[in-house]
Amino acid sequence: MTLIADRLNRISPSLTIAMTTKARALKAAGKDVIGLAAGEPDFDTPRNVKDAAIAAIERGETKYTDVAGTPELRDAVRLKFKRDHGIDYAREEILIATGGKQVIFNALLATINPGDEAIIPAPCWVSYPDIVSLAEGKPVIVPCGQNQGFKLRAEQLEAAITPRTKWLILNNPCNPTGAAYNAEELRPLCDVLLRHPNVWIFSDDIYEKLTYDGFKPATIVEVEPRLKSRTVTMNGCSKAYAMTGWRIGFAGAPVELTKAMDKLQSQSTSNPSSISQAAAVEALTGPQDSIEEMRKVYQRRRDMVVSMLNEAPGLRCHKPEGAFYVFPDMHGCIGKTSAGGRKIETDEDFVLALLEEEGVACVHGAAFMYPGHFRISYATDDASLKEACTRIQRFCRGLK
Repeated sequence: MTLIADRLNRISPSLTIAMTTKARALKAAGKDVIGLAAGEPDFDTPRNVKDAAIAAIERGETKYTDVAGTPELRDAVRLKFKRDHGIDYAREEILIATGGKQVIFNALLATINPGDEAIIPAPCWVSYPDIVSLAEGKPVIVPCGQNQGFKLRAEQLEAAITPRTKWLILNNPCNPTGAAYNAEELRPLCDVLLRHPNVWIFSDDIYEKLTYDGFKPATIVEVEPRLKSRTVTMNGCSKAYAMTGWRIGFAGAPVELTKAMDKLQSQSTSNPSSISQAAAVEALTGPQDSIEEMRKVYQRRRDMVVSMLNEAPGLRCHKPEGAFYVFPDMHGCIGKTSAGGRKIETDEDFVLALLEEEGVACVHGAAFMYPGHFRISYATDDASLKEACTRIQRFCRGLK
């Protein structure tokens, strides 16, 4: 009898975390490594948010809370959804979780039966397909290439829907591409979904505050309120407020599903940290100027990285609307050999050779269900980014 459950054979460890771990190990061994693999802001949590957490500790707010979150934070989330998108949620329609990933996990495990399908536009975040598979569902990957801005088209969505379709998972802006949808672009997708009343929508908006050049992202329920009764609108504090380690995600969803997620969470982690929840109340209701400061820096970094990568032989880099990633095409490097003697036959070969020979850590495109590309996070300081891009240019010029 084997110890490990069969269900774990359906999933893989997070490849973004794996590459970050490999880079850290090389760094610890003394190698000069620039890590561009992690999806984590390099900014510190705003001072007012940290002060709110300290004050909560001093007030003794260190006990269990309701599984679904404190009333104060659930109301702050309601205010956020109303303020940003005009969506009205009742308190009982709000769930607070230990990060956005737990919201996704809760929603899919609470709803997917064996064989149910979830449509996932690719390139996609590494965890979506694995969570669907863990829930005994079937990920239906829909490729969305650079020629369409890495965005799902209405005709692709229509063609992917079957009688077994349970979910559409839409990440806006997207990890790993930074592609984002505005209201006009979401409208055709909403029209398709209105024709298929059994399909639920998971809108992962975790990067919505980080968009550039005046781009205004929208969310599904904002564009089509008639879809509210079968949509989960998910967000969190990690990206917009540089609070990754605080582990606060949240969602608005129909009461029946919110109660189901609450039930599942009650038997897994129970409530998120009471202190983190107090900090999140301040993040959502306090001054918002820190977001704009970070956004301006990210836009400058994006422009520099896109420009420098497009100067590298064999690479073609699309300029994204949001998040803090670029997802360059490296097909022009396939079939060549690196200066260190590694044959570049796949995107994984490319990123491994780049790490070993130039000390730049990225994540290969196949991890995001889209080979022939690689992801760079520009959530690091300007000097490191410039040096990393210089090394990538040198690496590409050395390919023969």
